[in-house]
Amino acid sequence: MKVHPHDFLLEELAAALPGEHLDLLQHLAGCESCRERLAARRTQRAGPLTARLADVLPWPATEPEYDRALGAVRQGLLSHAHTLAAERAEAPARLAELLEQTPERRGMLMRNHPRFQTWGLLERLAEHGRERAFDDPRAGEELARLGLSLADQLDPGLYGPDRIDDVRARLWAYLGNARRLRSDLDGAERAFAASLRHLKRGSGDLLERAVVLDIQASLRRDQRRFDAARRLMTRALRIYRDLGETHRAGRLLVKMSTLHEHSGAPEREIPLLYEALELLDAGKEPRAHLAAHHNLIASLAETGRFMEAQGLLIQARPLYAQFTDGWTRYRRAWVEGRIAQGLGQLQEAELHLRAARDGFAAEGVAFDAALVCLELAALYAGQGRTADLKRLAEEMLPIFSSRQIEREALAALAFLRQAAAEERVSPELVFRVTSFLKRLQLAPRQKES
Repeated sequence: MKVHPHDFLLEELAAALPGEHLDLLQHLAGCESCRERLAARRTQRAGPLTARLADVLPWPATEPEYDRALGAVRQGLLSHAHTLAAERAEAPARLAELLEQTPERRGMLMRNHPRFQTWGLLERLAEHGRERAFDDPRAGEELARLGLSLADQLDPGLYGPDRIDDVRARLWAYLGNARRLRSDLDGAERAFAASLRHLKRGSGDLLERAVVLDIQASLRRDQRRFDAARRLMTRALRIYRDLGETHRAGRLLVKMSTLHEHSGAPEREIPLLYEALELLDAGKEPRAHLAAHHNLIASLAETGRFMEAQGLLIQARPLYAQFTDGWTRYRRAWVEGRIAQGLGQLQEAELHLRAARDGFAAEGVAFDAALVCLELAALYAGQGRTADLKRLAEEMLPIFSSRQIEREALAALAFLRQAAAEERVSPELVFRVTSFLKRLQLAPRQKES
């Protein structure tokens, strides 16, 4: 009998069995001698490994009937596949039901009700938490914790202990990413240490490893450890390409492009971002598609290609409109201001830059607010608007003094305020201060004692 299972069945077999047992199953399929040895050992006392294999492959005590054994495996895989399909179909409703409850009741439901103890719900919860972290990092962290609690309730005999460790590794990575997004870099580091511990205990799945490396690279970038970030990204990208994960590869190219931004080489971002747009599946993850568009628009503006940036911005407006979070609104306003300024539309540029400055200041994103203020200062200096420059300089320092911003940056802003008070601010002076702040942004962060 020849069995040619569907790719989905093979995927479920990989999920159901540890990797070493799959290797053994492959060997048994082609080695008559080992099949005979295994059949002979059925009459002996079974060790743990033999007992597990006997459950997977029901070898008969008499003459082996391989068709029946393979048929039983196929039937078991079909049953498992149907179970997972049903769990995934029910997961959205289960997640909605769970999230309607108080945090205490969520834990009680997961511990006591089997309908919540499913792989399908865990998958859905993990991805929901990952996406939620971009809008609300604290909520994303709480959802990752909820997922870790759910992973503790899953049946290792049904789903496999190594696969459960795989998803724990991913959840800890998502939790670490949420902490990174709210600037808790030390907490993020601890979360990734836990993620890597579970990854070592997992199945060895290459995609799971790539996902963790991919997310960890974002932390290294925010720690300004750019060489380490680049190495992690390169390893993850190689795995994505080898596995045919084109969407993930495109998303990672967007992230890799930001390393060129930090190194002051925006022209090197542009080809990466155009390639990313070809690889990304816009319907699968609109936010990643938006990030690619936005970064490309910003890079084009940074390199003086304002008409090209304006055309791409017009195309991307429906994509921007899908997201109402502050991150999207303020960065869109910032790049619109830069494009308008480059095209000589100075009044429109001022309106956009002020909106971006006010938004970043309100959100506590002090460094970006400082950079937008400097672009406003350059705009005023270029027009000889001394009074507006003085007012802007007076507005800047009190805002940033109450935020988490490096002392050197505050000193640079204080210097600019003094220069404005003395009416000696020029576009060249603003450019030098801006360049200093950008170099400061690239410097490795020192841990506080």
